[in-house]
Amino acid sequence: MLKYIGKRLIIGVVTLLILSTITFFGVRAMPGDPFEQDNKVMAPETYQALKEKYHLDKSLPEQYLIFISNAVKGDFGESISKKGKQVSDIIALRFPVTARLGAIAFCFSMMVGLLLGIVSALAKHRWVNSVITVISTLGVSLPNFLFALLIMILFAVKLGWLPIVGLQGPEYYILPVAALSLGPIASITRLTRSSIRDVMHEDYITLSRSKGNKETRTIIVHGLKNALLPVITYAGPMFASMITGSLVIETLFSVPGIGAEFTNSITNRDYTLVMGLTILFGTLVIVMNLVSDVVAAIVDPRIKLGK
Repeated sequence: MLKYIGKRLIIGVVTLLILSTITFFGVRAMPGDPFEQDNKVMAPETYQALKEKYHLDKSLPEQYLIFISNAVKGDFGESISKKGKQVSDIIALRFPVTARLGAIAFCFSMMVGLLLGIVSALAKHRWVNSVITVISTLGVSLPNFLFALLIMILFAVKLGWLPIVGLQGPEYYILPVAALSLGPIASITRLTRSSIRDVMHEDYITLSRSKGNKETRTIIVHGLKNALLPVITYAGPMFASMITGSLVIETLFSVPGIGAEFTNSITNRDYTLVMGLTILFGTLVIVMNLVSDVVAAIVDPRIKLGK
């Protein structure tokens, strides 16, 4: 397993290098200038000094080599749009907010999705399965930003039950967590339902039943463990996507997280902040994919990593 993890880490580093390279040249290919708004009232000497400070007076290959040499040391430089603030400090301040919101949404999605999936797979009444199927279908097809707008209008504007701006207390998390969780809940429900239905026809389930074990024990002890493997494989990328995909949700609910910073950095052509956040998000995706594979191998020893 250690050999596999080492191999995946090397692949991850190469992937990050490719991602950062594409992003580096991509953002600089955008029309405009980071100092375009200030250039009209800025003295030529000041403008030139700023370009020199951020190495924008050099050729693109030179800029790229400077960026790579600093990034290897964990130094992403100073933000262009937020004068005097280091990119690493902005990430350290904003990312915990996004991570906390994403972690709560992840746990909520896993609990509700697994519960609905199990109930749907084992329900004896057709209407129960039909209701859960409708919910999961809506969750897959309805964009989270549209669902966010709908629940904002209903629970905040019309009914006035819940706040929609910031994260000042536990009640502030309810709507953004619900908006982030809709799609993942639907996917986990569908995965769990299909997996349980598949494993319930396996020989070891039949053997457990023949021994006189209760149906509940057979499902939880023998069936659920194997049925969870597809969910575990999906969970890692899902967590990463809930963090990186919360940009619109954070904007809608005015959450002071990393999503708003990423959106603003692109709008303001803040090259240094864009690069820092891109590497952060890329690292998160790579690590969570690796974690999900390792956990799946631990749960089911039949999975041979690296083969």
